Amino acid sequence: MSRPEEANKSQNKDLVFFIRVQYRQNSSWQGTIQWMDGKKTAIFRSTLELGNLINDAKKQNSGDQAKTKAKWEDKESAS
Repeated sequence: MSRPEEANKSQNKDLVFFIRVQYRQNSSWQGTIQWMDGKKTAIFRSTLELGNLINDAKKQNSGDQAKTKAKWEDKESAS
């Protein structure tokens, strides 16, 4: 049985992203984000959508299987 401290350490693992902002339009960003550890990538059309993708990655990383709106694709299939 694991101790609570060990469970918290696994949930607090750092996430690494590569964010490429291609355009800045209408006071927002558009571009792509790559989740390096999860080997996935996605296109975002606003900073709000970017935030949702990061939150989704955090949930997936912690093992939470809650249904989310964010759409991550495998890195190999996305350009």
